[in-house]
Amino acid sequence: MDQRTEIREFLSSRRARITPERAGLPAYGSNRRVKGLRREEVALLAGVSVDYYVRMERGSLAGASDGVLEALAAALQLDAAERDHLFRLARRSGAPSGPRRRRSAATVRSALQQVLDAISDAPAWIGNGRYDVLAMNQLGRALYSPVLADPRRPANTARFVYLNPEAASDFFVDYDRIAGDLAGKLRMEAGRDPHDEELITLVGELSTCSELFRQRWASQDVRLHRSGRKRVRHPIVGRLDLDVESLELPAEPGLHLIVYTAPAGTPTADNLALLASWAATQEALATEFEAHNG
Repeated sequence: MDQRTEIREFLSSRRARITPERAGLPAYGSNRRVKGLRREEVALLAGVSVDYYVRMERGSLAGASDGVLEALAAALQLDAAERDHLFRLARRSGAPSGPRRRRSAATVRSALQQVLDAISDAPAWIGNGRYDVLAMNQLGRALYSPVLADPRRPANTARFVYLNPEAASDFFVDYDRIAGDLAGKLRMEAGRDPHDEELITLVGELSTCSELFRQRWASQDVRLHRSGRKRVRHPIVGRLDLDVESLELPAEPGLHLIVYTAPAGTPTADNLALLASWAATQEALATEFEAHNG
């Protein structure tokens, strides 16, 4: 995750996707040798000199003011996630690269586990920017049982999606979108903390083992953690169309609380109730087994 390479590839990939017509510029001639905008066209749109933009695209955003970055974001038609990523790259530009840091395995405070356990009618879990599953409630464990089938801990959604694609495409109805979003969110996390050794190891593992991940990672796309809709095919109760809320935990930087719900009276709400009943039965059976063999 070399800093200059990250900047160069991000800016050049954003430039390549915008045609002169889309930018409101005349396209002189039909023999353009570049895909998308030329560097001088981006410079014109951003109101900076060509030399300055070329220097930025070669990997140096050091010293760029917020005004210049805003103009560049507008010229490249960046969305909210891409703009945020650009500003993070700029804040790090010119700073010492620093050593890799092994962030201690995140442990979830008992009070947060109590919060999860108090959410009895909705699957919920707590994860980090690497998509490690750090804590879950009973219904969350039942919902994510295919993800938890991998014995590695903490379980990791990105590993499940990219390294077990057959099971993941069976589970996630919108598998292609989920795969793209995960790669984009991991790249966003890399922009936030490029020296996280666990993240570097995860990206390396996925790049080595998954051609799909290599393609999605090379796209330079970034995604924010956002609320939305997730559709799954659960092996016990079937199709679930879930509303997802992803909430940052201010007291635990880098951690998110993810909760899945469904409107009352819908088939998904009925199936969630069925899943909760099944999960409670499984938990009771496990407890009885442990007591009998204790």
